[in-house]
Amino acid sequence: MKVVLIGYRASGKTTVGRLLASCLQWPLLDVDRGIESKCGKTIKEIFEQDGEPYYREIESQVVSEMCGQDRHVIAFGGGTIMREQNQVHAQRDALVVYLQADAKELWRRMQLDPDTEKNRPNLSQDGFKEVVEMLAIREPTYIKCANLTLDATKSSEILAQAIIDVIPSSP
Repeated sequence: MKVVLIGYRASGKTTVGRLLASCLQWPLLDVDRGIESKCGKTIKEIFEQDGEPYYREIESQVVSEMCGQDRHVIAFGGGTIMREQNQVHAQRDALVVYLQADAKELWRRMQLDPDTEKNRPNLSQDGFKEVVEMLAIREPTYIKCANLTLDATKSSEILAQAIIDVIPSSP
């Protein structure tokens, strides 16, 4: 059993993941950090220098490796779950949790995060419009893949506890 956190950029996957991992005393695996470690570059640099198709290939390799782990919390990148092979890996012996927030809230969080511009692929000129459009494309997949959908505007503590409450206890 593992927990896989999915959702759009800035939905709180890493923050909730850290807290959840600490509470469960399980390791946290962050797909974005795994990709950066494997490539020796930030995600932004990978997108700029190697392109999105290369990034998505590396991402799928990292997901395959991470999802083979038991008793781990895994934080996916915002677009990771969009690839079918990543969906298969995520759903195998896992509780998949969608941290759901609307575009306004996600945009607000992105504006407050100093690492967004430095480490993430740039959004288009009209960033908010892009968030609205991408969320509309991705949300049906997030919902389809999730065993549990939680309101990401709640505190990390409340979200972590809600996840803990539905994890089957070990025999």
